[in-house]
Amino acid sequence: MEQLPQIIAALSVFLGLPWMIFHYITKWKSKAVITREDEDLLDQLHDLARRCDERICTIERIMNAENPNWRAVTCDPAATGIEDALEARETRDTIRRIK
Repeated sequence: MEQLPQIIAALSVFLGLPWMIFHYITKWKSKAVITREDEDLLDQLHDLARRCDERICTIERIMNAENPNWRAVTCDPAATGIEDALEARETRDTIRRIK
């Protein structure tokens, strides 16, 4: 009877612990597989992204038809004078605060 706790400890270390580790490893690997619902969701997201891309291309074609230089205007605010207007506004605001 004195050796019963030692036997239980040895069994739990050499049988119970590996069983528990392998049990959760197999659970983890079974969850790593993509499910049918996940595939459907990915297909829906891919379709949505494709439709959004088509819409953006359509908008870009419309913008090019209306103003062929619209990309340069939106990409380079300095060429449009926006930065100069902002600097002038900041200067006016500073002068008003000083007064």
